[in-house]
Amino acid sequence: QVQLVESGGGLVQAGGSLTLSCAASGSFFRINAMGWYRQAPGKQRELVAMIISGGSTNYADSVKGRFTISRDNAKNTVFLQMNSLKPEDTAVYYCNINADFLVVGRRDYWGQGTQVTVSS
Repeated sequence: QVQLVESGGGLVQAGGSLTLSCAASGSFFRINAMGWYRQAPGKQRELVAMIISGGSTNYADSVKGRFTISRDNAKNTVFLQMNSLKPEDTAVYYCNINADFLVVGRRDYWGQGTQVTVSS
């Protein structure tokens, strides 16, 4: 199984920056993809950024050019650098990994969520 520990959320003013981190631990032998999702009040959960095997990344159009996803493979950690934050970025941000296990096969796991609030 997997445990995902998220950190880095908080309250910032518009135009500020935050970096989120998510550290994964468990019995997986391969992580296929790591990503960040967010859910704002009254809205559906949406993909923010993802990094997959081979290093390819993709981003939601609303954050492209402002957010950067990266990973530390040795530490099984994924980061989300968020710059030029806007009030509409306010949401609970969730880390997700898709990983392979010897017995249970391929599974998705979610972090506990971390609140990001951007004030005007």
